Amino acid sequence: MNDMHQRIADSFHAQGLMATLGARLALVADGEVHIELPFSSGLSQQHGYLHAGATTSIVDTACGYAALTKAPPGFEVVTAEFKINLLRPALGERFLAIGRVQNSGKFLTVCTGEVRAFAGTGDAHKVVALMQATIANVRR
Repeated sequence: MNDMHQRIADSFHAQGLMATLGARLALVADGEVHIELPFSSGLSQQHGYLHAGATTSIVDTACGYAALTKAPPGFEVVTAEFKINLLRPALGERFLAIGRVQNSGKFLTVCTGEVRAFAGTGDAHKVVALMQATIANVRR
């Protein structure tokens, strides 16, 4: 495991919320991070869909860690702002949040994210949410 992946994995595993949700780190690459979340009725809203709070949490985290892959040495990241579009009900057996860096600077990184819902074991999915996020670099 390379240093970047280890740094992201260590930070991810220190997050209580991701553990509470049952999310797992699925991919770490330069400027891109994927987080998987299995559906659980404990994460649903009143109609049985994945709650928007869970959807938002995993894609915000994916964007933040994508930004961390580009952060200068000695810096961590925090979300400064985001906009999320919930496109359709989040129905599925599992969900994949993908965070991608669009532009990284010394202090701010702009990311886009999406959440995909998978009904079965194949690759067929529907995009249920899109995010644009601004991530701030902060000194450790």
